[in-house]
Amino acid sequence: MKNEIEVQRNFWDREASAFEKIYSRRKSQLSAFLDQVFRRDMYERFVFTIENCTPVEGRSFLDVGCGNGLYSVDLAKHGASHVVGIDISPVMLSRCEQAARNEGLEDRLTFLRTDLLEYEPETDFDVSYGIGLFDYISDPLPVLRKMRQVTSDKTILAFPRFWTWRAPVRKVRLAVKGCPVYFYTKRKIDRLLNEAGFGKWEVTRVGKLHCVVAHLAMSGRK
Repeated sequence: MKNEIEVQRNFWDREASAFEKIYSRRKSQLSAFLDQVFRRDMYERFVFTIENCTPVEGRSFLDVGCGNGLYSVDLAKHGASHVVGIDISPVMLSRCEQAARNEGLEDRLTFLRTDLLEYEPETDFDVSYGIGLFDYISDPLPVLRKMRQVTSDKTILAFPRFWTWRAPVRKVRLAVKGCPVYFYTKRKIDRLLNEAGFGKWEVTRVGKLHCVVAHLAMSGRK
């Protein structure tokens, strides 16, 4: 796991600028169009996550693998009492902190360089979410268990689907960059969520993703 984290840290430090441009769309007209066609589900998963985080006002959120802080900042702007974003990439985290300063939201946003399995929050969060996270984790079960343990209401997740034309293309493209990527069937997701101790969940297809809302109030928390 430690070596996997180092690989991912190096990858995201290198890719931070390119990743941010996907959402900011500060690209050529052609590149922006291609993103809209081939990365459409990245925009759709953002909408899915924010909609399923409701109610937002006055509640706390944990953003696991926060990237450039897009989700965290949006929730803070919509009245979250506090959002903690954790990531292993110092370059990504510097962008998060700058975004918080730009929006004047430093009092509602905390960004930490840590792996979830090493993170020990003082209190539970109302909602946790991991988007663009499980693509890069070879053993997701410990992460899912930890998310359940530190969450009181619900957890929102996204998993890249196995049976899509893009899966092998993406696997080869990222392998060239030295970044392993993993794909999931719905059956595998159901098994993982059951083993992680969630009591009830819904799986929705969002483009080439499986997006999940898993509920904690229905599960016997351990």
